[in-house]
Amino acid sequence: MSSSNSKSMGLFARYLTIWVFVSIIAGIASGAFFPAAFHRLGGMEVAHINLPVAILIWAMILPMLLKIDYSALHKVWNHRRGIGVTLAINWLVKPFSMALLGWLFLQHIFAPFLDADKIPEYIAGLILLAAAPCTAMVFVWSRLTNGDPQFTLSQVALNDVIMIFAFAPIVGLLLGVASISVPWNTLFLSVLLYIVIPVIIAYAGRKYLLAKGKLENILHIFDPVSMAALLLTVMLLFGFQGQQILAQPLVILLLAIPITIQVYFNSMLAYCLNRKLGVAHAIAGPSALIGASNFFELAVAAAIALFGFESGAALATVVGVLVEVPVMLSVVSIVNRSKNWYEQGIGRSAS
Repeated sequence: MSSSNSKSMGLFARYLTIWVFVSIIAGIASGAFFPAAFHRLGGMEVAHINLPVAILIWAMILPMLLKIDYSALHKVWNHRRGIGVTLAINWLVKPFSMALLGWLFLQHIFAPFLDADKIPEYIAGLILLAAAPCTAMVFVWSRLTNGDPQFTLSQVALNDVIMIFAFAPIVGLLLGVASISVPWNTLFLSVLLYIVIPVIIAYAGRKYLLAKGKLENILHIFDPVSMAALLLTVMLLFGFQGQQILAQPLVILLLAIPITIQVYFNSMLAYCLNRKLGVAHAIAGPSALIGASNFFELAVAAAIALFGFESGAALATVVGVLVEVPVMLSVVSIVNRSKNWYEQGIGRSAS
């Protein structure tokens, strides 16, 4: 890759937030002006997983998976403090803090501005959103913070195993429902699409490319492809909901506020706990991002299964989708900009 291409990619990455904002506006406008085209794209799904978005996510996560030295995965045990922090945030803090924020903001502060009959459904949607950690996009966030790829893969895989057993009981407890209809097809297909198949492809591809001495060249080629895929994903997600956003902007905004607070609270809690425990920045970054992000495909599918397609719960999970990318990018920026502060704190605790 030429130095001019590297320089242009650096410039592009530096102003990524601006490009994301442009993509959001373009997505909303495109969804509003060309609804039929976006309805067709939105309808291309299996088990509530949108196939065009899934393809774009593959383009984003494969470069990171290609960087992983799979023979060194056993060393992840050395990062058990970071794993412990992430697990505690994901399963002992996030669902319960979201339930509290939903009750505080929607049941009380914003209640005069919302349909009273919809408020319990909105809160249920927020809980569903927070009860499942993200499976795919965290690979992208980890890569943008120079996170340890072995740690990220191991943490995501561990969360997926726990999710199979913990998602329904936690949601049932917080919603006060005796039994939860878990959309198992969405859960298992997501794990297959975003973990199992990409890891197998990356493992075989890495071995082949290393043998041919072409791994670095391929990763350089993937860089602009990954960036373009991220922006197209943003545009599609906002395009799918363009009419909804323009039709009820106040409801969208009010639902976005507790979700946004939730993301910052959980990410910064994980980040600071890792710093207190002396965890390396390359582990703390992905730990904070995994601790804050949500598995929106599962949340949307569960909301539709429990409350219906037109429900307030389904709308709340969709707002989570819209908030996810821009807010998580801001968390990435905080993690990157605070690296010196973070490492100085580790140095003091070690001395």
